[in-house]
Amino acid sequence: MTTQSIPIGVVTVSDRASRGLYEDKGGPGIVAALTDLLASPWHPVARIIADERDLIEAALVELADAGGCPLILTTGGTGPAPRDVTPEATEAVCDKMMPGFGELMRTVSLKVVPTAILSRQTAGIRGRALIVNLPGKPSSIRECLDAVMPAIPYCIDLIGGPRLETNPAHCIAFRPKGA
Repeated sequence: MTTQSIPIGVVTVSDRASRGLYEDKGGPGIVAALTDLLASPWHPVARIIADERDLIEAALVELADAGGCPLILTTGGTGPAPRDVTPEATEAVCDKMMPGFGELMRTVSLKVVPTAILSRQTAGIRGRALIVNLPGKPSSIRECLDAVMPAIPYCIDLIGGPRLETNPAHCIAFRPKGA
C-alpha cells in the first residue's frame, strides 16, 4: 500500500451549484463514499463547474494531465436534458471508452428507480486516468460506486496508475491472483 496521498478528481457539474445558487451535494457524496470505500491515503481535488462542455473537458484534462489524478469522478450532467453534456465531454477527452461501467451503474440503479434508464453515465481512460461519470444524487452516487468500485483499482493498475487499496469492510477489490 502506498503511503503517499493519491489525488482523486471530484467534479460537480451543475449550473446552479457553480453559481452558488444550490448547495453541492454530489461532490460531498463522492467524498463520503470514497472515505468508506478506500483504504489507501487519498485526497479530493474538487471542482464545481457549469454544464458547459468546454469547461467540463478542460477540468477533466487538467485533473488527468496536470493534476495527476488516476481516478476522476464526475457527478451531474448525465441525463437527457439539453444542458446535460458530461458524457459527451468525457468521450471527447478519453483515449478509450469503458462502457461496462455505465452498463453496470444503470443495471444497479434500475433496481431502485425506473427512470435510471434515462441515465447516460459512462467511463473512459485518458492516459493514466480513469474517468467515471456518476449521477447527481448522493444515494445514487453511493449505489453506483458500490457497484463499480471492485473493478476500479485493477483498472487503474492496468493503465499504470498507483495501487489503490479498498477498505474490506465496505468493498473487496478484484485483482487476479498475482496482480
